This record gives sequence, C-alpha cells and structure tokens, in this order.
Amino acid sequence: MLRRVVAYEIGMWLSLGRWLLRRPPALEPGAVAFSYVGVVKPILIAFIVLSAVEIPIFDLILRHTLPWPTVRHTALALGIWGLLWMIGLFAALRIHPHVADAEGLRIRNGFSVDFLVPWAAVARVGARYRSLPASRAVQIEPEEARVILNIVTGKQTSVDVVLREPLDVRLPRGSSGPVHEIRLYADDPAALVALTRQHLAVRLPGPDA
Repeated sequence: MLRRVVAYEIGMWLSLGRWLLRRPPALEPGAVAFSYVGVVKPILIAFIVLSAVEIPIFDLILRHTLPWPTVRHTALALGIWGLLWMIGLFAALRIHPHVADAEGLRIRNGFSVDFLVPWAAVARVGARYRSLPASRAVQIEPEEARVILNIVTGKQTSVDVVLREPLDVRLPRGSSGPVHEIRLYADDPAALVALTRQHLAVRLPGPDA
C-alpha cells in the first residue's frame, strides 16, 4: 500500500513537470492520441481556481488570529501542496491519453492505468455513453457469465470494446483477471471507434470486425 502511495505521488510530480515543460510522452509514427479529460476539466479547473483564491485568504486569517507562525506556515505549505497536487492530477490526465497505433489500443487513466489491448484480441467496438454510480477510475463489474472492466472518467464511459476471448490486463493493484469487455471514456468516442474499426478491418476482416 505504501509503495503504491509513494509511486502515485512521484508519478503526479513527474506529470506536472512534463506538462509545465511541454514534454508529453512521444507517440510512435502513425499513432493517434485520444483525450479523456474533457468531462472532468471544468470541475478540476474550478477546484484549482478556488484553492488558489483560498490559500492567501486563509493565510491572512491565520496571520491575524494565531500567534504561532509555525502553524500558519504549515497550513500554507499544505495548501500549496494541495493546489499543486490538483494541477498535477490535471496534467497527468492531459499528457497520458489513450493511444491507437499499429499494435492495438493503449488504454490509460493518468499514469496509474496503462495497458495495451492488441487488435487481435478485439471482436468489435462501439460508442455508447454510460453513467456509473461510483467515481473510481478502475471498476470491475460482473455481468451474468461475463466480466466487464470499466476505466472510468467522471463516472462515465463512452466506448465499449468487446473482446474475442477473456483477456487479463495489468492494473494498479495487479492483474485484472479474465475480462470479456472493456469500457472506457474518450472525449471523441466516434473518432476512436472509427479508427479502431479501420484497424480491425485491415487486421481481422470478417463480420466481427
């Protein structure tokens, strides 16, 4: 648990640095990136702006109400850390998009979720908006004899990837176990689906493609 927390913290700061320096991970020739931050962008920006306004106001209040500078400095440091953390989260979502390339569909959520679904494993793909009750980025949903892996953004998914056979992928907490379908969110699901079907038509011609 501690190792995951430390790794997440490091990943957050690295993402913030890459974003500020405008150095996102490079794409392979022919690869196409698909963002998924649009649905949460207004919320994150609102939190960032409110935090930026709140920090100096709270510091001013403490300056005139508490006689202990150490307490005020600690509160100020925590406030700045929290603000940078939220900016880092936004940066992580921006610079780690989904990617479709010659090998398959690389599905991401920030820096913590990152796995490849080979084209040979995909039976069909479709665009469909779905709302989920929880906001966790990774949700495994048993459905009758099938298992669905949801990679969620803002409690939503917008693309359904149905697999030819159960696939085991790597998640932040380890193996997913066999899943039959993967649902993810993309800001432009129609474009992602169209490109995916082009890859499937070339590599796997037939009615399932």
